[in-house]
Amino acid sequence: MEVSRRKAPPRPPRPAALLPLLAYLLALAAPGRGADEPVWRSQQAIGAIAVSREDGVFVASGSCLDQLDYSLEHRLSRLYRDQAGNCSEPVPLTPPARPRPGSSFSKLLLPYREGAAGLEGLLLTGWTFDRGACEVRPLGNLSRSSLRNGTEVVSCHPQGSTAGVVYYANDTQSWYLAVAATYVLPESETASRCNPAASDRETAIALKDTGKRSLATKETGRLKLRDGGSSLHFVDAFLWNGSVYFPYYPYNYSRGAATGWPSMARIAKSSEMLLFQGQAALHCGRGQPDGRRLLLSSSLVEALDVWAGVFSAATGEDQEKRSPTTTALCLFRMSEIQARTKICRWDFEIDNNENNCKNGDEPERVEPIASSTLIHSDLTSVYGTVVMNRTVLFLGTGDGQLLKVILGENLASNCPEVIYEIKEETPVFYKLVPHPKKNIYIYLTAGKEVRRIRVANCGKHKSCWECLAATDPHCGWCHSLQRCTFKEDCEHLNNSENWLDILSGAKKCPQIHLFRSSKDKTTVTVVGSFSPRHSECVVKNVDTGRMLCKGKSVHNETCTCNIPTRTAYKDVLIVNVTFSFGSWRVSKRFNFTNCSSLRECAGCIRTGCAWCKSERKCIHPFTACDPSDYKRNQDLCPVAFQKWTPPKTAGGGRFKENMSNRTTWGLQVFSVKSIEPQKISTLGKSNVTVTGANFTEASNITMILKGTSTCDKDVIQVSHVLNSTHMQFSLPSSRKEMKDVCIQFDGGDCASVGSLSYIALPHCSLIYPATTWISGGQNITIMGRNFDVIDNLIFSQEVKGNVSEYCMANYCRFLAPSLKSSKGPTNVTVKLRVQETALDCGSLQYLDDPRFTGYRAESEVDTELEVKIQKENDNFNISKEDIEITLFYGKNKSLNCSFENITRNQDLTTIFCKIKHITAANSIATSSKKVHVKLGNLKLSVERESVLSPWYFLIGLPILLVFVIFVAVGVTRHKSKELSRKQSQQLELLESELRKEIRDGFAELQMDKLDVVDSFGTVPFLDYKHFALRTFFPESGGFTHIFTEDMHNRDASDKNESLIALDALICNKSFLVTVIHTLEKQKNFSVKDRCLFASFLTIALQTKLVYLTSILEVLTRDLMEQCSNMQPKLMLRRTESVVEKLLTNWMSVCLSGFLRETVGEPFYLLVTTLNQKINKGPVDVITCKALYTLNEDWLLWQVPEFSTVALTVTFEKIPENESADVCRNISVNVLDCDTIGQAKEKIFQAFLSKNGSPYGLQLNEIGLELQVGTRHKELLDIDSSSVILEDGITKLNTIGHYEISNGSTIKVFKKIANFTSDVEYTEDHCHLILPDSEAFQDVQGKRHRGKHKFKVKEMYLTKLLSTKVAIHSVLEKLFRSIWSLPNSRAPFAIKYFFDFLDAQAENKKITDPDVVHIWKTNSLPLRFWVNILKNPQFVFDIKKTPHIDGCLSVIAQAFMDAFSLTEQQLGKEAPTNKLLYAKDIPTYKEEVKSYYKAIRDLPPLSSSEMEEFLTQESKKHENEFNEEVALTEIYKYIIKYFDEVRFSITFFKKTDTDQPPEFGYKASCRSQDGSGIPQGQKGRPGSLS
Repeated sequence: MEVSRRKAPPRPPRPAALLPLLAYLLALAAPGRGADEPVWRSQQAIGAIAVSREDGVFVASGSCLDQLDYSLEHRLSRLYRDQAGNCSEPVPLTPPARPRPGSSFSKLLLPYREGAAGLEGLLLTGWTFDRGACEVRPLGNLSRSSLRNGTEVVSCHPQGSTAGVVYYANDTQSWYLAVAATYVLPESETASRCNPAASDRETAIALKDTGKRSLATKETGRLKLRDGGSSLHFVDAFLWNGSVYFPYYPYNYSRGAATGWPSMARIAKSSEMLLFQGQAALHCGRGQPDGRRLLLSSSLVEALDVWAGVFSAATGEDQEKRSPTTTALCLFRMSEIQARTKICRWDFEIDNNENNCKNGDEPERVEPIASSTLIHSDLTSVYGTVVMNRTVLFLGTGDGQLLKVILGENLASNCPEVIYEIKEETPVFYKLVPHPKKNIYIYLTAGKEVRRIRVANCGKHKSCWECLAATDPHCGWCHSLQRCTFKEDCEHLNNSENWLDILSGAKKCPQIHLFRSSKDKTTVTVVGSFSPRHSECVVKNVDTGRMLCKGKSVHNETCTCNIPTRTAYKDVLIVNVTFSFGSWRVSKRFNFTNCSSLRECAGCIRTGCAWCKSERKCIHPFTACDPSDYKRNQDLCPVAFQKWTPPKTAGGGRFKENMSNRTTWGLQVFSVKSIEPQKISTLGKSNVTVTGANFTEASNITMILKGTSTCDKDVIQVSHVLNSTHMQFSLPSSRKEMKDVCIQFDGGDCASVGSLSYIALPHCSLIYPATTWISGGQNITIMGRNFDVIDNLIFSQEVKGNVSEYCMANYCRFLAPSLKSSKGPTNVTVKLRVQETALDCGSLQYLDDPRFTGYRAESEVDTELEVKIQKENDNFNISKEDIEITLFYGKNKSLNCSFENITRNQDLTTIFCKIKHITAANSIATSSKKVHVKLGNLKLSVERESVLSPWYFLIGLPILLVFVIFVAVGVTRHKSKELSRKQSQQLELLESELRKEIRDGFAELQMDKLDVVDSFGTVPFLDYKHFALRTFFPESGGFTHIFTEDMHNRDASDKNESLIALDALICNKSFLVTVIHTLEKQKNFSVKDRCLFASFLTIALQTKLVYLTSILEVLTRDLMEQCSNMQPKLMLRRTESVVEKLLTNWMSVCLSGFLRETVGEPFYLLVTTLNQKINKGPVDVITCKALYTLNEDWLLWQVPEFSTVALTVTFEKIPENESADVCRNISVNVLDCDTIGQAKEKIFQAFLSKNGSPYGLQLNEIGLELQVGTRHKELLDIDSSSVILEDGITKLNTIGHYEISNGSTIKVFKKIANFTSDVEYTEDHCHLILPDSEAFQDVQGKRHRGKHKFKVKEMYLTKLLSTKVAIHSVLEKLFRSIWSLPNSRAPFAIKYFFDFLDAQAENKKITDPDVVHIWKTNSLPLRFWVNILKNPQFVFDIKKTPHIDGCLSVIAQAFMDAFSLTEQQLGKEAPTNKLLYAKDIPTYKEEVKSYYKAIRDLPPLSSSEMEEFLTQESKKHENEFNEEVALTEIYKYIIKYFDEVRFSITFFKKTDTDQPPEFGYKASCRSQDGSGIPQGQKGRPGSLS
């Protein structure tokens, strides 16, 4: 039912069916909205887009860079600097809905070097992060890390601007970036975001060499802002005629206003030195009195040497100043811009000798091409190109439209065509990008979306004449398809005559002519551009189907068909003429029914009838006439074959415009004041009201609507003059835009009445609440957009009374109407009426009215009364505005109760209200009788809940007490007996379990053997770089990535001069030792800082190991001096100094080869065997605890009974693994208590063992499927069948859960898409260890139905021993590989350092052998081997689980106990971790002593041997690390404590007079006698210092 809108004025009569017809025609002509346009959606607002010629589309949004293919299918995503995280994480600030060009987090996106011979394409990206950083990445593969990066390249402010272009300089054969940016903004709130260097603060334009590592800029490569000048907002950068141009406008970021005219800056396309060539102002102010000072978008039409720009006047923060003339498209000739540029100190700082202007000179403004200017209310972007010698411009608008403008031969703009509309009306991004390979597509960006749009709607043209007359160069007529298409869509393109384009002209379209050629015959022929060969023509009588004539082409002439004049043919009223040309045909129907009624020659001949000249009448073509009239009757009416043009709109013609709202005609003064409404939908509006004065005095009143400047104006006659001050117009449909409105009285001046906006039809997004009650009256809100153009609401069922709605732009509010008749739940459809069109808006569900059960009135204080009203639970969302509550008490007294809240429990809903500021609240509560509730239109009386008298309680209480006592005694006795019975059963069960577990443990120790796999494939060693970094930075993962970039392509000349100086300085031994000692004395130089400094120093001296070793000696001797005064046995025990961490790193470097060649294989075998043993029994996937372990803390003692299940596994053939040699059917043993994820891991391991190679997919990329006959069921850890325990915890599915038995077939398949990574289970999940509430419940399994399972941890300690036995042989092999001497020679580093320690003990006269033993133990096993044993991931490319870490800790403890000199006194209460290897330790100790003695007995190393070893190791590690990064970090520490370091060096110079020259820049590690050993120190045993 239709309901009226509130305060709607009475509607006058209007022409019937006019607006629905217009709406239908508009719908036919509407542009496409995405039928087949691919769309890609980003997680955040898009800040930049670029297209590569070969590698797809690149989109930057937030901190993310995405690569798409040309169909917008996603390929790759990369975060800035390859940081961890994902693209959905929000960036700190959200850009505005209409950002200025370049105002975003992503500043540059420039593909370059594409197609260069022998070079790969590159992509330069600029970001606000890290003070305006840039990255250079390989264009074809974003997955590779950045090749170069630099900071302070682009603007670091999201609202600041950046524009740039990359070009090739022939003189240096390098690629340069010319970049203009707003480096400094005046806003105080942005000052803290970034702080550019002083050299960049005044920079406006800079040249950067993209081949340099940090994209450095020389001082001569900068153009600075004029002192005291405004900030400049740069919009674009492009190359033309050997120069780089930067369109920009001066902008005050504090006030948000332009301070000058848009301009164009020009610099030379040069290298190294920036040459400023001047600037010119741009004027695009036609139709805007204050001019347009903002530049929104830029596009160079290179083929035409024309630049196009979208200019805008100020619109205010909320667009309140927007008018039909706010924006304009202006075109400028580049030659004129180049000629007008002047080198003056207007916006940029230049030398005085270059200044060509006098003080007070203003920039000369370049005028646009007048015929091309297009004025529009809301343009946002432009892209121009030339197609078939026609200039085509694409324009984006602020309401989501893509317009197309085709310029004429004199570059005159036509009326834009809307080729696409975004449904959500998102403003179009300032940059439109064409498809690089297919000119039929353009990429449209808006908000978070990119769309690929066809550049023309060719299909809307239904005839050849209409297609070619539109002069759209993208469209043409395809003969074979008989429709208007793109050339690429036309079949048989190899036949050029199959396609007609606009160059052919509409006159070349095939046209069938039927005329009387003589007295005896009528001729049918066809004219136009096509091949006449093999053509056939047929004429048929439509009524009878009889063929009147048929012909074929002869001698390459067009087929002609002659119909003889016969008396019988005069009854033929309709004929169909068909011409066939091989694969296509053209036909036309002629109707002779009304020939005699036609009075004009042209109309007569156009319909196929014959014009009889002598009688001046139109006759049937087969009817005879005077023979003399047959000769030239086709020449009589040449206009018959011309295009017919419709007459002009009534009321049109010339008119005068006047900006005043008053107009004088004769002596009568007319005035107009306002127009209402000021927004209407694109369907038009039938009752637009204009107010003013003296309307009844005018005889002819017209309204003139003027929108886009190049489009025709609408002239509308007044519909009704209501009185002298009000009149109404019926406005036609139109496309979305803002139009100027003026009123013309009796042909006089046109009086302006303001602007009128055509906006899109309303769209609903939400109805809230969506459920109401039948009686109605609830407040309902509809959310959406464009609601200010609706006429009223329509409901699908009859309602009682009228409904008044209150609508704003984004919402409508109304009271839900009550239904006249309803039975049970009813859905009522809500529609919006706009003119005669009803738009669906969703549905409103009506349910039965709420039911109230009673109320209670309570009072805690005497001035306030609380009322709680109970009602049955329902689905209504009741708000404060929906409900009124009145309490009645005493003798018809009442009080209003203020609504507070609503609470809902399992049974009832309580409405809570309060009555405040009263007296005698208790009395009112006692005397209250009822509550009146008004819920919308529903009015109810609620009675008070009944309360029993206190006397009933006094009588019943003693009886109740006696009854409770008897019941309690009976229950207690029963419970006591039941408890005794259960305790007896539990003790029996516990005893049985203990016996069973002890027997099983004993049997397992005696019988169980683990099949150790001797062949485990290739050991997955890490390369040296990653091994070293994980050892140097075990807890600082953030440092590793900055050392791992490819160093082979480094430019040696690009090294920072200050770093070169620091490199030389740290090679001065005295300086370096002094710096280290000074830093260690600082209180805030933490242990972490000491370790990091030692690691940075190791990397910086990685290629100078001889020098590093001498530093290590000096620092170790200094440490001995410190320890000798206290406890010498504590030396090197903890990592509390730089030298201790330095020693760990030195051992890692020198022993990396020994570790890989000798220890690596047994170590990997130990980890593999330990994993194998752990997985042989149950492992709880949540806690990682297992039945088989070495560590009591990781023992799964709550183990359930389990059994082994043998599965037959079939692997699906995948592209990643198509080898014919691969075995795809294997047998795998799993446990029935394994989760599906654990089963996957065992299946993958079995595949690897069987085939020697992995399957080719990750675990999260595959699924398991149980095959039972023809049924297939996917196996998941969590699905709908998962067991949910009492407290809401979900138990993970296992093999036993799916009841999988021995021999079952499991299929491994590749998931289609959207697979997630490893699931992180939370405390809401459990596997084998059940929560406390479930631990002692009855077990419902088949074996123990009705019994309780008890577990005691000590029952399973034998599993530790079982695990130890399983790996014992492998462990002993590992230990002996560590303390072995291959070929009776110790590794050089160990021999050298042990001899060094022996020598130092001798020098210090230390006679206690235990001291030297402890020094050796602390330096090698403790500082190196334990670190390796506990962290296999340092050596191998494997993942260490927390359980493996716990087991390796026990092994590492046993390893260190073997080196201890103290005898262990262990009792029965000792930790199991100590007891486990107690019997083995004495044997190991003897072997260690022999190992130390064997090393001591070996002949000492000569200096040359050690030097040669260190030199070879240094050469191995050249170009492994980015040493500049390490030097930079060392530099930071020195700068932090610069004063202390300088004081120490100065003090050292004064006190140490023996070595004053040591602090010179001659580094001792460089002044080595050709060999790297310092002079005067060769030949000294045990020392390289």
